[in-house]
Amino acid sequence: MHNPVMIETHEIKAVQEAWGKAVVAVGAAPTWEEARSLAVKLAEELYAIDGGELLFCPTKASVNQFRASLKDVLSYFVGRDPDHEEDAGFALEPWSSVRFENAGIIEREDVGIAMGNYFFGRADGSELKVEYSFVYVRGAAGELRIQLHHSALPYQA
Repeated sequence: MHNPVMIETHEIKAVQEAWGKAVVAVGAAPTWEEARSLAVKLAEELYAIDGGELLFCPTKASVNQFRASLKDVLSYFVGRDPDHEEDAGFALEPWSSVRFENAGIIEREDVGIAMGNYFFGRADGSELKVEYSFVYVRGAAGELRIQLHHSALPYQA
């Protein structure tokens, strides 16, 4: 019988912090090649990419807004993919900080769900507010992985 290991709020918050630091690091890289290498690490360590189980709908995508592969995730974060011409490389902004404000976190045995706003700090001190919903699952070694990532800019009337 499967005995799931409960995902706890502190684990979700730790992954959110790691994700924010990784996005900032990608944009701080001195070359595109180094940024891409850091984006590969971010994707492989924090997303459930194995087996086509990732549901990724990033903020600034409208043509190919649903992504499932490492190639698709990398294109969004660092661009330069002819299959995703709309991708300028979200993580290349560069962002100076990422801060999560969780509206709520739900723990359901081996699934964790978080929703809220995250704020991307710019060099001029302003922030970009983005809405998000993330679902977290455990990877093969017990580490938390993002299985669903949906984010969008707040509605503007």
